Amino acid sequence: CFKCFKTKASCDMCIMKPETCHYHLGTCREESFAQEVCFQPHIVYLANSSALKVGITRLGQMPTRWLDQGATQALPVMQVGSRRLSGQLEIMFGTQVADKTDWRKLLKGEAEPIDLIEIRERLVDEFAPKIQAIRDEFSQNLQFNETVELLNDERPREFIYPVEQYPEKIKSHNLDKTPIIRGRLQGIKGQYLILDTGVINIRKYTGYEIKIRT
Repeated sequence: CFKCFKTKASCDMCIMKPETCHYHLGTCREESFAQEVCFQPHIVYLANSSALKVGITRLGQMPTRWLDQGATQALPVMQVGSRRLSGQLEIMFGTQVADKTDWRKLLKGEAEPIDLIEIRERLVDEFAPKIQAIRDEFSQNLQFNETVELLNDERPREFIYPVEQYPEKIKSHNLDKTPIIRGRLQGIKGQYLILDTGVINIRKYTGYEIKIRT
């Protein structure tokens, strides 16, 4: 509702753009939300789904976040103390690495393997001065433990998805336009069910009531 949209912290723009968190300015809508969500350990990671990407997630969301994205490889790069801090680092790495997944490429097959450790070392070395500058900026806030820890000992995780056959041509089902969908399930990858008649992004239909008949 409009009231919640205007008053709830979970509806603020910083949910979509963590780097715009404004708690430090004293304008956060809900103190309890900030404590439960924003000031929790976050991971900055590299992943390979349709191609190399950088992303962030709460510590407890590994490996759920990577499976949700359909990543075949993932590597934690840093652990940090707040959502805003993770957003700042993601924006920094984003100047060199994409932060989006091409869902069509994701559903056409497995991504080519990438040496994530080599890329991590190169990026951390290249951005070392900026990382230190961000460290110095956030260390001034003594109220919260907004630290930056490099995870040099982490090794890549690899994931295999239950896919019998990838579609030759990507066709996306839309339940709003076609409420009855028929097809044989050929695989699951990330948020997508792969049918022989097309693919469907299940996450898109959160809140819908769906009946499945076999």
